[in-house]
Parts: sequence; structure tokens; C-alpha cells
Amino acid sequence: MSRKPLVGGLPVEEVALWHRVRRFAVPRWMIEGATEARLAGDWRAACAVAAVDVALDLARIGDRHGAAVRDAVADDLAHLAPDLLRWHLPRAPASGGTTLAARRVVLLAPHGGVRRRFRAHAQPSYLVVRTPGAWDGPQRLVLDFLDADDPGLLPEYLVKDWTAARHFWDARHAPELRAWCGGGSGQRLPFFHADGTPLGPRELPDTDPGSGGDPAAREEWIAVLQARGDLVGAFAAAGVDVDPTAVPLNSGWGPGEPEAVIAALPMDLPRTVREVRRLLAAGVADRFRIPGGYRGDVLVEPAGPGPDAALRARAEGPHRDAGLATVPGIAWRRMPDLQLVRTGRLAPEELHPLVAAALFPASGPACGPPGPPAVLEPVRVRCGGEWHLVGFRDGELRVPHSAREQLREQAMLAFGGNVSGCFAVQRAWASGRGRLPRALRPLRREVFERARHGDTPGLAALLAAGLDPAVRDNETGHSLRDVLRRLDPEAG
Repeated sequence: MSRKPLVGGLPVEEVALWHRVRRFAVPRWMIEGATEARLAGDWRAACAVAAVDVALDLARIGDRHGAAVRDAVADDLAHLAPDLLRWHLPRAPASGGTTLAARRVVLLAPHGGVRRRFRAHAQPSYLVVRTPGAWDGPQRLVLDFLDADDPGLLPEYLVKDWTAARHFWDARHAPELRAWCGGGSGQRLPFFHADGTPLGPRELPDTDPGSGGDPAAREEWIAVLQARGDLVGAFAAAGVDVDPTAVPLNSGWGPGEPEAVIAALPMDLPRTVREVRRLLAAGVADRFRIPGGYRGDVLVEPAGPGPDAALRARAEGPHRDAGLATVPGIAWRRMPDLQLVRTGRLAPEELHPLVAAALFPASGPACGPPGPPAVLEPVRVRCGGEWHLVGFRDGELRVPHSAREQLREQAMLAFGGNVSGCFAVQRAWASGRGRLPRALRPLRREVFERARHGDTPGLAALLAAGLDPAVRDNETGHSLRDVLRRLDPEAG
């Protein structure tokens, strides 16, 4: 597979990480169980299936805020799709990208007031979801209701505002994801044909299609300019002027070019512009920050008065304007689901059903990610000049060698000798050291990914298929039991 990112796509390493997230973080049984409970009108049961703990109390909300707020919150809860919410929540780069970003508070819906400016003069309370306190801990979420001055909404940089993105958690609004991604009613998605099949590299525009034609082609042209390194041209095509002033970076780094700061962000530029204009029209703020980490930030503001004024962007050193209103990452980052389908890593039917129905309605019904294999096929191993079949049976990794041969290899290992062939495979599986056959490496990764995400049914299916549970993670050295105990102290 090419190491070069697709035009308009995420970096290759991010695509690989998101593939693992989509494969393991929200398993099919969770989607099916939560959906069944939601459609039956039992939002608490839906939350229980999706590993969401409920901390709010509707009666208390009514006593404190009145019946109107209580009923509005109850209406939101009736349409909450907790599995869809988990599907879209941000992930933790430090963990390899698959577990949830820790200590985030995501604002889902405001209730009881009119919000005029982010965090300043905020009157409403919020339906929120809190992510786990540690990226390597249990992946349980907490659903809560917090007042605007609640200390749980601090520090501000950990608060993510999804109040204008109901399509990420409210089943009624899930179809709006298509417009969010640039494919309005009757329009194709950028980088896809009308039937949902991806465009080939030669089908992308090589000249400006103009602003009056196909809106998707316009977005594709902006991405082509970004891929060519013409960031000023790309921003201009999106209606944004770029300030050429050099960027004051951290001490010792010297000034940096604004293009370098902007290029480091996997930015969906047309969607970013749409979101900034929406925030401006809503009166949230008059300047916005797109955080780029240590590389620096991008600041966006109107270049003049009036709702139709052009926008102006400039790069700034990291965290120099941390107090500004921030564009949520989910609003300016490229959508991983689109990249996974474009690269062939996922088929549309493997997406969350509500996501697939919004983005690829012509592809038919979706079921979500596949479960673990029902049969663990044996693998061929070169052993002593011959090819042997090594496989799982009755919870052990079996090798085609007699008890005497196995005892001899164990003695050799005890005296500091090296093992090879079938016995080296057994040792690599149980110790995490050494090389496993290529066919067994994805299985080992699947075991620990399912464990990290609390996929008990998935692990049970693997064990029922004969998996040897004495496996160790080659990256951390942890055994499967170590991981399960850290996620659930009462696990055996």
C-alpha cells in the first residue's frame, strides 16, 4: 500500500490507526444491542449496552431547572444513540490512537438559556458526556448534566463543543452527516461518484472548475491545491486570505513560515470555513483558533465587517492565543470514515449503520464492523527444513511434535539455548518476544484491542474458537490477564 496520502486524505499512519479504531472500538454486538434498546424506547438500557454510565437525574433536573428543561433533556435522551456517540468520540494518540482521549467533557446539548459566547456569559446548562480519566483504563463513558459554572467544565481546553453537531449522537439528525461532509441533498460526496464509489486519482480536477459548477468538484480542487503545497491558493479558493507574516515559534526555533504551520494540520478546509462562518453567524465569537500542537496554531477571523466578508487566516506560535474560542477538532479534521472507504480498508457496510446510511445510502444496509473469526485456521511454519501446521485447539497453541521433542526443546531453552521453528512460535506467543508468523500477528493484535475496549463477547468468541489465552502483547509485554485486570480489577 502506498505511503503517500490521498489527495484530501489523512496521513497514512492516521488511516491505519483509524482502521483499528473502527474495527474494534465499537463492536457490532454493541451497535445492535444499543439500537434495539433505543428503538424500544429504553435509553438507559441503550447506555448500558454501550458502556455509558448515567450520572444525571431527571427528577433533580426538574426540581432545579423546571419542567420545560427536564422534558427537553428527556427528549434528547430518548433519541440519544450512545453507540454512535462512542463511534465519533476523539481518540488518544498516546495509546496508538484506538482508546478514547482521556478527561474530555463533550457538550452535547444546551438547555435552559441562550448562549451568546463560548464560556463567557454562558447561561444554559448542558447535557454532556465525559470520557475516561486515563486512556489506558476502562473505556466507559459518563452521561451527565452540568451547569455552565460547574467545575467539571474546567479546564476549558478539555471541553469539546458538539452542540452544533447533533449528527454525531442524536439519531434524528444522523442523516445531516452527509451535508457536514460536503454532500448536500442531491449532490455527490467530494472524492466519490454519485453511487458512492471512490474517484480514482485521474478523476480529480487538474484545473479550477469554478465556483458555479459541481460543489464537490470545487472541494476536490481545494484539496488538490493543498496536496500540491499551494496553501495560499487553496485558502483563496475557499474564500480565505493567508497572512504571510512569519510565525514566532518557541524560543530557540526562530521564525517559521505560516505555510509550514498550516500544512501540518490535516484540515478539511471547506468544512472548516463552513464551521467558522456558522460560529460567526451564531455570535459565538469573532475570532477562532485551530490548535496545531507544538507546531503552532491557525487563527481565523473576518477580514472586514458584514456576514459576507472574506475570512483571514494567520499562523501563530503554539498556545499564544489559548484563550480564543476554539474550532472543535471534529469540525476541521478530515473524516476518517471517508478515508477508510476511499482506501478500501473498510466497506460501507462495515461502518456504523447510521453513518453508512448518511454517507453511502446506495450501498445498502450496514451492519457495523465484523466480529472475530469463528474458526482459527492453522498456519504454516518452517521447522527443521519442513513445513509444519501450527494451530489452536482446546485453548492451547499446538505444535505437531511429540512430548519428548517438546521436553527436549524446553530443556534446551532452560540451559540458554535457542529454539526455532514451531517451538519459537510457541515461545513468541507466550512471551511477546520474537517473531510470530505473519498470519498470527493480526490475531494477537485483535486479542489485545478487543481487551482494551472491553469487548467481552468478542474475547469469549475467540476463546471458544480455541485461542490460547497465554498470549502476551509484544509492545507492552502485558499478558491478556494483566490487561483485563487493569480494565476490571475484579476480572480473573
